[in-house]
Amino acid sequence: MQPGVQVRMDKWLWAVRLYKTRSVAASACTVGKVRIGGQTVKPARSVRVGEIIVAATGEIKRTIRVVSVIDRRVGAPEAVQCYEDLTPASEYAKPREPNFRTFMPRPKGAGRPTKKERREIDKLDS
Repeated sequence: MQPGVQVRMDKWLWAVRLYKTRSVAASACTVGKVRIGGQTVKPARSVRVGEIIVAATGEIKRTIRVVSVIDRRVGAPEAVQCYEDLTPASEYAKPREPNFRTFMPRPKGAGRPTKKERREIDKLDS
């Protein structure tokens, strides 16, 4: 892309494959999941080379520096060359951590809960 050409934030986030669709990228900007310098950005804001963007994608909060500006979606190897990933390794480890816990420990092989046990489990949910 030629220097000096402006690209919308939502279009660039989609082009470098941070978000699956452009509409998802636009709604992420609108909701406040995309920040530059601690400030939320609108989807129509222009992207500039050298900016550091913090974007929440699922459970991961990705931090990237813009290296080049593109307006068309390209393959993954080319997309990676358009930004520098500054995300800490601890962010990438988050989704791998189990996020479940049992309500009531039951011994293996105990079978289905009785009506009384089921009521106790339901009380925990409320």
